[in-house]
Amino acid sequence: MKRFLIAALFALPLVAIATEVPMFTLTIKDHRYQPTTLKVPADTKIKIKVINNDSTPEEFESSDFSREKIVMPNSSIEVFVGPLKAGEYKFFGDFHQDTAQGVLIAE
Repeated sequence: MKRFLIAALFALPLVAIATEVPMFTLTIKDHRYQPTTLKVPADTKIKIKVINNDSTPEEFESSDFSREKIVMPNSSIEVFVGPLKAGEYKFFGDFHQDTAQGVLIAE
């Protein structure tokens, strides 16, 4: 009986348990984030794709949700954030802080 149960267990198709993580996109163009305000669900882990369309690197950074990652020119990165409590969280481009500013609103 034990052999049968073990054989049956291995005969079952392997099912990958995929957890859906909502993804949001930010684009960098002319050293500015688009959109500058990104609304995301509160208390949910999310993924942010940052696309840098500029010809210079940028650093996606936030002190509010502790992320820091370089985005090379004409390329993209993905970062996981959260889950965040409801509220506003600032992010910026460390290499162009005068223009590359944005806010993440978790609601």
